[in-house]
Amino acid sequence: MTVEKPSAFFAAAEEEYGERARVWSGELYLELHRATYTTQAKTKQGNRRSEHLLLEVELWATAAALRSPSYRYPYERLDRVWKTVLLHQFHDILPGSSIAWVHREARDTYEEVRAELADLVADAVASLGTAEGMVALNSSPYDRVQVIELDAEAAGVLPSGAHAQELGEGRAAVLARSPGLGAGLLDGSSVPEHAVTAEASEAGGGIVLENGLVRVAVARDGLVSSVRDLVTGREVLIPGARANLLQLHPDHPNHWDAWDIDRHYRNTRTDLTDADSVSLVEEGPLRAAVRVVRSFGKSTVVQEVRLAAGARQLDIDTEVDWQESEKVLKATFPLDVHAERSTAEIQFGHVHRATHDNTSWEAARFEVCAHRWLRVAEPGYGVAVLNDSTYGHDVARTPHPDGLGTTVRLTLLRAPHSPDPHTDLGVHRFRYALAPGAEVTDAVREGLALNLPLRAAVAPVVPALVSTGHPAVTVESVKLAEDRSGDVIVRLYESAGGRARTLLRVAFPVTEARITDLLERPLHPAETDEDGLVLALRPFQILTVRLTPA
Repeated sequence: MTVEKPSAFFAAAEEEYGERARVWSGELYLELHRATYTTQAKTKQGNRRSEHLLLEVELWATAAALRSPSYRYPYERLDRVWKTVLLHQFHDILPGSSIAWVHREARDTYEEVRAELADLVADAVASLGTAEGMVALNSSPYDRVQVIELDAEAAGVLPSGAHAQELGEGRAAVLARSPGLGAGLLDGSSVPEHAVTAEASEAGGGIVLENGLVRVAVARDGLVSSVRDLVTGREVLIPGARANLLQLHPDHPNHWDAWDIDRHYRNTRTDLTDADSVSLVEEGPLRAAVRVVRSFGKSTVVQEVRLAAGARQLDIDTEVDWQESEKVLKATFPLDVHAERSTAEIQFGHVHRATHDNTSWEAARFEVCAHRWLRVAEPGYGVAVLNDSTYGHDVARTPHPDGLGTTVRLTLLRAPHSPDPHTDLGVHRFRYALAPGAEVTDAVREGLALNLPLRAAVAPVVPALVSTGHPAVTVESVKLAEDRSGDVIVRLYESAGGRARTLLRVAFPVTEARITDLLERPLHPAETDEDGLVLALRPFQILTVRLTPA
């Protein structure tokens, strides 16, 4: 076998085939090994959270380097941690198909990565300048007005008279306002336009949560019986159906236990409708929540169905003590949306997949991968399902008496025996959310918000380090250049699948702005005017900008 540069391979292929080479447009879907989207959930969660923590460190370390001459950007540590995270994306670690000790070691490594990156964030934030009080650090590129939960220590810093909701054990919820890639003062002065309410349902004995944007009915069995989008007046769920229904299937793939989930798993299922308890644990005005406890087999799941002030989405916090054998656990959302296709986030964009199974190709996609979100839509209306660490999904057309809907399911956990006989056994914590009325740009924004939660700290207010002002131009990372020149690298992309023109505004003086390749090598000067950098992006274009600070 000869090892050569990719450029040499493609040059040889072009010389051999020339214009006779066939072009494939669309997804190269592997009709095999679909369970690798889900197996070893903690390994996948470690990867997801490490990636986002690295983006946080790069952002705040860059801000600290620009604001404090004494701060030393952690080049060596970031390089080492990035290489560690990338190593764990190797086959068979991230796919979840390694032997047991590999995944034990991976879990330990991810915990070490988390602790080191948390220290790096704290060091950078401490170097931002003189603290002005408690602030909400926003590592997402989009401005946020969002309810944030503070631990007892952070809540104790709030000024007297702050508008906060006590959550017990000294914790508090506060409405935060923070610019994208910046930090806003968190003093409890903001109040929502509509408070969250929680009331007993007049019919059925359940609980109704409402915040002026969404009304959610939780039935006596803890299932979501209605999600009404108050902005459009539209019921989101299929008539008579229940959302956040957990479904348990036997899972016996024909060949490779950890690698595969085969179509026949769908022939048998158990709907987990019995609840040990359903209780209202938060009543507003900033957040309301219903806690649902279920037991099945040897396992227990505790969920909090939450609605926050100002949020057009329903959050579901989940803790599962998973003790099953050769089972797969799904979370089901039957949506009254007539969708011809689903849209799933991939790296730097999204991919469309048909919801029907007219051909063998479509039928083979009975399990699909999505990153932070998956959306289904009909003309004029869409619904997104967001997640903070789940990759496996399935989407199916669902006929009902009033028409045709679409059911979206998240694949939460599996329990194969080989090559790790204890795969996924233990306690798991994760969050997913239902976002009614979501456009693609909404899904991008809220998917980032779910994976990059606001971080409370005593620090100065920080204006947006960079901003685009365009919902489809998404800043993916802000960092210092790898050549240690002190230049700032801003990588962004068009995330809606269309063309976009906008300005990139920068919160620090710049002497030179250049467009570079992905390796940060300059290609040509950036176009500028008196307000910032002029950007014109093609669909899904990735653009890297190199800025030299004054």
